[in-house]
Amino acid sequence: MNKLESNLKNLVLSLTSISFFMAALLGFVHSLTKKNIQEAELKKINNAISQVISNFNNNPFQEKIIINKDLEIYIGKKDKEITGYAVKTVSHNGFNGDIVLMVGFSPNLTINNITVIKQNETPGLGSKMSDPKFINQFVNKNPSTFILKPQKDGGDVEAITASTITTRAFCEAIKIAYDTLKNIKIKNYEN
Repeated sequence: MNKLESNLKNLVLSLTSISFFMAALLGFVHSLTKKNIQEAELKKINNAISQVISNFNNNPFQEKIIINKDLEIYIGKKDKEITGYAVKTVSHNGFNGDIVLMVGFSPNLTINNITVIKQNETPGLGSKMSDPKFINQFVNKNPSTFILKPQKDGGDVEAITASTITTRAFCEAIKIAYDTLKNIKIKNYEN
């Protein structure tokens, strides 16, 4: 077998062949794992819904309302009566990027619970947003009277130590969820 001459044409041909092969391999692996990734995401969302609203016997995922790419509302019902709302919401203002929450509301829009779906905050600082001590200060509060801002900004929220930016973003995500739920005509979706 003759050795290929090292020139620009052979170099481009070799790199193109390798790139084509790797792209095909990557596409094949993606097609194999796509379904598993989607199932894992669905399970994560369904678990989050179960953590923030309770006492429902429908499948809230089947009754979701997509507001936009950052907001989805899941309605929990028991025997066709609304028992709560789970709102997937995002703040793009976290210290290290997006903070994605699932916020549960009772029918009167009081916060039932909150779970963190995704965050990239600093471990040991902003990541403490998942701690029950921080989350519990929101439980059973109605955002119409509970000011969703850190205390240093004139609000009612005790900030995470050394993580005011994270606290602001967390509060912003909840406020977006509340305002959206309050302002849409949810009655249109209760049937």
